[in-house]
Amino acid sequence: MVVLVPLALATLYIFIFSFAGLFYKQRTYAKPSGSKKMAVLIPGYKEDEVIIEVAEAALMQEYPKEFYDVVIIADSFEKQTLERLRKMPVKLIEVSFEKSTKAKALNKAMQQLENRYDIAVILDADNMMAKDFLQKINAAFEEDFMAVQGHRAAKNLNNSWAILDAVSEEINNNIFRRGHRVLGLSSAIIGSGMAFKYGYFKDLMAGATAVGGFDKEIELNMLKAGYTIEYLDDALVYDEKVQKADVFGNQRRRWLSAQLHYFRKDFFTSVKHLFLKGNVDYFDKAIQFIQPPRVLLLGAVILLSALFVSVNYMLGSNQLSTSWFIVSIACMFSFLFSIPASFFNSNTLKALISLPKGMLLMLVSLLKIKGANQKFIHTKHTATVSKVN
Repeated sequence: MVVLVPLALATLYIFIFSFAGLFYKQRTYAKPSGSKKMAVLIPGYKEDEVIIEVAEAALMQEYPKEFYDVVIIADSFEKQTLERLRKMPVKLIEVSFEKSTKAKALNKAMQQLENRYDIAVILDADNMMAKDFLQKINAAFEEDFMAVQGHRAAKNLNNSWAILDAVSEEINNNIFRRGHRVLGLSSAIIGSGMAFKYGYFKDLMAGATAVGGFDKEIELNMLKAGYTIEYLDDALVYDEKVQKADVFGNQRRRWLSAQLHYFRKDFFTSVKHLFLKGNVDYFDKAIQFIQPPRVLLLGAVILLSALFVSVNYMLGSNQLSTSWFIVSIACMFSFLFSIPASFFNSNTLKALISLPKGMLLMLVSLLKIKGANQKFIHTKHTATVSKVN
């Protein structure tokens, strides 16, 4: 029971939202009254291999050119890269820090930019927007939202790790974005492919102290203040998926460390806000942060279910066997509900061979998360064939 109950609760949580995600229907927004002025902020640290391609793609939006600026925030770029960027119709802001973070880069850029924007769009240095992305963001902000999260999808599916990373992101999209919006809760934000009212974002970021996981810090502050975060499933931003096992592990170690940090920091406050202010959104976000990683949950539930059922069978007992069986079925269906049909193919089947190693990496990450959110862990990106339409 000591093991079954927490695994059952974690499974119930993802089952509810993954099932709800099946009923998601993208809201149709009225034609906007006009084009809002946007700053597309792209911070990058030593991203010389991808930044030119990303900047060129960002300039190709089906949105009035005079109503958006592409702002490249260059930290530790090579001289030849900077020269190429200066020849492009982008705003180039060079930054340098003793300890680099995405939050510092964004704050430095907004200090230098004029306050003449309506919306801030945040991308990673490897992200490519679908050509209608800004159009859809513009329409959504006709409503009274402070923040909108776009649909971040895979830019590359060139090996097993990239496929597993892409599947993982789509599972999270269904559970923490589509499913949450269906049930009236806020979408989770991801750190890129997201947009905010510019003045509000600038003020919010000015108080951000996170080294890693700045998106979680500002998300908690937004939900604590009672704002709802919208999700646009049809507003696509293509993101480079990891291609090596060590990157897969390091990336998740950083995420897990940030989640644990903010759970400790905000859980009791979120309980107080739940009972005194009825703020379910804020409480739910704190609960999200203590959820075990999906891939580890799946592995633990299947492995322990098989173990308990087998042992009970050998002992001639049925004690808790039915409960373990139900939990394992619910967990598997949570994943099946959330994985897009396009991933049900032979390539994904081949990628599953790497899944046990992925589970082991996640377990190792859990054992090594102490202080990971206080370090800047750079994920190096490389030029890949884009899927931008």
